[in-house]
Amino acid sequence: MKAVSHIAIGVSDMERSLRFYRDLLGLKVCLDTMENVGGLKTLFANPQKGRRRAVYLRFDEGPHASFLVLSQHGEGAASAAIKLDQVGVHHFSFWVDDLRERIARLEAAGVPILVRPTESDTVAYGEPPGGKVLTSLFQDPDGIIVQFDQRM
Repeated sequence: MKAVSHIAIGVSDMERSLRFYRDLLGLKVCLDTMENVGGLKTLFANPQKGRRRAVYLRFDEGPHASFLVLSQHGEGAASAAIKLDQVGVHHFSFWVDDLRERIARLEAAGVPILVRPTESDTVAYGEPPGGKVLTSLFQDPDGIIVQFDQRM
């Protein structure tokens, strides 16, 4: 494996989520499209809706650069976002160089900050101990937990 290809996030309100991921976090929209469920009906909780709006966002370029896909199926979410002690993908994180400034901007915009900027040891990142990483966690508009990490 080379890198994470993408993370797909189901959202309840695409415009609200775009204001968060595009406008606040700074990701760039590279595709905004309506997609048919088609032959993938077994992958959806509500395949009868048939179509989804999918917005692809990038923070970097290149053949192995990760990206996000926001998808909205009709009106409203099928369920609430899960927490860290539940089964499933419960959060994801971005490496950044300016964590404190980003968190201040999110906080000024009213984003719920769950963990204020805190230093962690690199052992928590599967690396040898002794290095330092600054980390902070917050919620997107649907309550999905997002994290920023910065090497110190």
